[in-house]
Amino acid sequence: MWRPRGVRAVVPGLSRADVGGAWNNDPAATARGQGPATPPGPIVSVKGTVSTSTIKPWPALWSLVIGFFMILIDTTIVSVANPAIMRGLDAGVDRVLWVTSAYLLAYAVPLLVTGRLGDRFGPKRVYLIGLVVFTVASALCGFSGSIEMLIVARVLQGLGASLMTPQTMAVITRTFPPDRRGAAMGLWGATAGVATLVGPLLGGVLVDAFGWEWIFFVNVPVGIIGFVLAARFVPTLQIQSHSFDILGVVLSAVGLFLIVFGIQEGASYDWGVIVGPISVWGLIIAGVVVLVGFVAWQAINPKEPLVPLSLFRDRNFSVANLGITTMGFAVTSMSLPLIFFYQQVLGMSPTQSALMTMPMALASGGLAPLVGRLTDRMNPRTFAATGLALFATAMVLFWVLIHPGQNIVLLLLPSLLLGIANSCIWGPLSQSATRNLPPAQAGAGSGVYNTTRQFGAVLGSASIAALMQSRITAELPAGAGASGAATELSGQVLPAFLHDGFAAAMGQSMLLPGAVALLGAIVVSFMERPTPVARPAAASTPAE
Repeated sequence: MWRPRGVRAVVPGLSRADVGGAWNNDPAATARGQGPATPPGPIVSVKGTVSTSTIKPWPALWSLVIGFFMILIDTTIVSVANPAIMRGLDAGVDRVLWVTSAYLLAYAVPLLVTGRLGDRFGPKRVYLIGLVVFTVASALCGFSGSIEMLIVARVLQGLGASLMTPQTMAVITRTFPPDRRGAAMGLWGATAGVATLVGPLLGGVLVDAFGWEWIFFVNVPVGIIGFVLAARFVPTLQIQSHSFDILGVVLSAVGLFLIVFGIQEGASYDWGVIVGPISVWGLIIAGVVVLVGFVAWQAINPKEPLVPLSLFRDRNFSVANLGITTMGFAVTSMSLPLIFFYQQVLGMSPTQSALMTMPMALASGGLAPLVGRLTDRMNPRTFAATGLALFATAMVLFWVLIHPGQNIVLLLLPSLLLGIANSCIWGPLSQSATRNLPPAQAGAGSGVYNTTRQFGAVLGSASIAALMQSRITAELPAGAGASGAATELSGQVLPAFLHDGFAAAMGQSMLLPGAVALLGAIVVSFMERPTPVARPAAASTPAE
């Protein structure tokens, strides 16, 4: 589109304050090559975009949060339904575990690509397509008459989720100013933190009351409502002109698939041979080699790379990605030992064990928006480092408190501490990652951030499973390790003579997420204090 000299195209229909990330007055960011130090020229109107007076970032964000919450719940909700799915579809353990594995693979692998799709075709359009795919796939999951059909439907669910997730952060980055983004990221972070904790609770209630099918059917009305609200309130942002890096897409997808599949399924093959000459470690090493090739191609690509490596010149973006990797690892790996202790030792039902996470969800959901607003005025590093340190402390408390006959009230204390920790981590890290993102690369940056988060979750899931099996074998009486593990998988309560050893194994397993969270606290302490953004005097703030 032609435009007069000196006129720059930014997000059409938005005031400069509403654009937020459309310019960057941070001199340090300018020195890193991340945007002009002065505001752009006049806004250029583009047909089909909304006017300034109709842009309301907060209703748009709330509309996106509905879908984001739904897809994150689906990463954990199935875990408590596995025994019911096994009975209902007459499937073995190895097949039913693929119900979760297929979703996580289809969700994690395309994130780099789907983030860039938002830059190319517009975040609203890509988000709505993903929401339709996810909602239809949810209905197919509920109607599945075989385990094979359920696995295929879960793959479609994962693809829909992968299309949606990066667009939520991209819209925040492009519609909220950097110095107003903390509150928005606080809501986004609260959604991420609460969803991962509420999944088992909601799953337990639905399975106990209605059957396993309803953990999927419940998504259908929510998806329809989310679609209507997003279509109404999410602004149609300007489509950026991008070439598409086909080779980068292939290399990133192949590399991530090999690594994620190898890590996720390694325990199923005892970290050995899968078939013929193909081994688990062979896949992982091959994936690393392919990803090295991907990075090299991004560096020399003469056109436009899938992931602009210039993003990593911003220290806070790089450190925040490392921090969210440790958080993805920790929050995923801490859930499994706790749930097994509650059910196999304390004899709780799925609903009762999930209710033990309520202090986490309430504290995280209640405090995260407040922390988000505070990070607009204070250093996000302080909150993120403190939150990760509190997370590690809560893991140590669980290690001390996990034993047969423990008072349930005492177990709620580290759960509450975890909620406080969560509220301090998700929002500040995401705000730090997106503060200096150029709007043209908002989708790419969001794709990278969500990929590292999901990669940490996959790594945490595989690592905790291996550690739990190791500690069960070590702590249970000779010859009882295998039977204990089998009982664990079947969902039956362990015999009383195994309680002490099994509880000790679960308590020791909690130290792994604690150690990783402590490592994350050290890593995020290297984030820089954000430079205050100079905003035009006449600029208005986003509408509430």
